[in-house]
Amino acid sequence: MNAELASLVDHEFPLDPYTLYLNHAAVAPWPQRTADAVGHFARENTVTGARHYPRWMQTENRLRQQAAELIGAHRPEDVALLKNTSEGLSFIAAGLDWQPGDEVLTSNEEFPSNRIPWQALSARDVRLKEVSLQCADPEQALIDAIGPRTRLLTISSVQYGTGLRLDLERLGRACREQNVLFCVDAIQSVGAVPMDVQACHADMLVADGHKWMLGPEGLALFWVNPAIREQLALTEFGWHMIADAGDYDTREWAPAADARRFECGSPNMLCAHALSASLSLLLEVGMNTVWEQLQHNVTYLLAQLEQRPGVEILSPRAPDRRAGIVTFRVDGHDNEALYRQLQAAGVVCAKRGGGIRLSPHFYTPESVMDQALKAF
Repeated sequence: MNAELASLVDHEFPLDPYTLYLNHAAVAPWPQRTADAVGHFARENTVTGARHYPRWMQTENRLRQQAAELIGAHRPEDVALLKNTSEGLSFIAAGLDWQPGDEVLTSNEEFPSNRIPWQALSARDVRLKEVSLQCADPEQALIDAIGPRTRLLTISSVQYGTGLRLDLERLGRACREQNVLFCVDAIQSVGAVPMDVQACHADMLVADGHKWMLGPEGLALFWVNPAIREQLALTEFGWHMIADAGDYDTREWAPAADARRFECGSPNMLCAHALSASLSLLLEVGMNTVWEQLQHNVTYLLAQLEQRPGVEILSPRAPDRRAGIVTFRVDGHDNEALYRQLQAAGVVCAKRGGGIRLSPHFYTPESVMDQALKAF
């Protein structure tokens, strides 16, 4: 990390020295600028209320522009701002015109957000087919499982338990060739890994902002390829999602032509200010730099763990198979007991994927990782 970036990191992440934060795959700390943006927004509400609402809308529009840049979308108006990843995936599951016998394809390692909405389709005689990723070529396993009734492949770009990173471009190309919709749950990659929805042939992408994007809980990015956007029947309705959202007297209305059609009611302005500030940091640093520094940290963490006796790494070691997650277990140690031991030492981590999951970010100093590993 060069001196300029180190100075920026020191300012933006004044973490308590007794907090060893390695849990960005769950909920991330906010940068200082995000706390400042929320504080300013709160003070303005206190003093002038919504007097400057048009300026708040400018912040929301800036957030759409930032999000579009982050995921490689062509237009900011193609990005909807939803409550969370689950809501976006539910919109897709509930909105497509399913026929009895249709099939949804996924892996057997998905977080419940990317499983339950599809399981709920069983009431419409839609089958969820889960494929094991524990093989030499997980992409090929998914591709081979595509059948004549497969309508959609939905997959996490990075698996939340093991940290396995999939080749989205390869999967998206196969889906395009076989006329299968391709849905990406990108919550474990946006903000950590450079993302391009065009290059990976995605049809839908959804990602919450509170992990690698360093934002608050309560706001997610939702992108649907404009060419197929109207294939999703709307399942939520309100004043904000119509074309003439400012006309409160009309009895005749049509959905907004852009992604705002998925935003039924009042926007989450507090979270919009916060997430915009967080994304401004990622874009200022540059996603290539974020990715390079994160990979440095993951490589360092893996090297230190591999030197420890009895440690079994459960995450992929190959650079093209990993993102920001390192999961491990220790021979002779119960995971729950080890997790409590780490917590007691100030290590913020998670118990996932059959072991202990550590997830540094680009700014995490090596000293924090060293101190965390001294706790067991």
